[in-house]
Amino acid sequence: MAVYTLPDLAYDYGALEPAMSGEILELHHDKHHAAYVKGANDTLDRLAEARDRGDHTGLVGLEKSMAFHLSGHVLHSIFWNNLTPEGGGRPEGELAAAIDEHLGGFEKFSAQLTAATTGVQGSGWGVLSWEPLGGRLLVEQVYDHHGNVGQGTTPLLVFDAWEHAYYLQYRNVRPDYVERLWDLVNWPDVTARFDAARGVAN
Repeated sequence: MAVYTLPDLAYDYGALEPAMSGEILELHHDKHHAAYVKGANDTLDRLAEARDRGDHTGLVGLEKSMAFHLSGHVLHSIFWNNLTPEGGGRPEGELAAAIDEHLGGFEKFSAQLTAATTGVQGSGWGVLSWEPLGGRLLVEQVYDHHGNVGQGTTPLLVFDAWEHAYYLQYRNVRPDYVERLWDLVNWPDVTARFDAARGVAN
């Protein structure tokens, strides 16, 4: 049976400094993200055992565990690719036009995503998503790791607001960390996700 694996980073641990320290990046990727991968795989095994036994009394807890760990794995995998040492600036082309149309322009969009990320209560994410039913961009908050499945949105750009993403470097000043993330945004990656979500062939 296929298992989930921890993806390699496309850059060295120190490559995102000074916005993100190498120590934080190594711990975040090698410990926290790896734990979500292990948790998803372990939960798959436990679900298979429950099916084999025909005992589904623990299914609710297992489903919650699966959602938590798998969403953590998916969101972190997007997060690493959303960042690059050569990042920053602004998107171009159709993504920029969609931000203008749906979110009032880049300045208003960036202010909203910053507020969504810094304002997450407890742990979670700020997310720029594509919502296919309305054919539009949305800015969302994701609490913990649970995705907004009801809306069926596809994450394009994700900002991690869990304390493990910034606390060693920024302490309790989450807004400073979020502001620095904008210097790392890999807009070509976000644009590719935007195109894929809309079914645009490359």
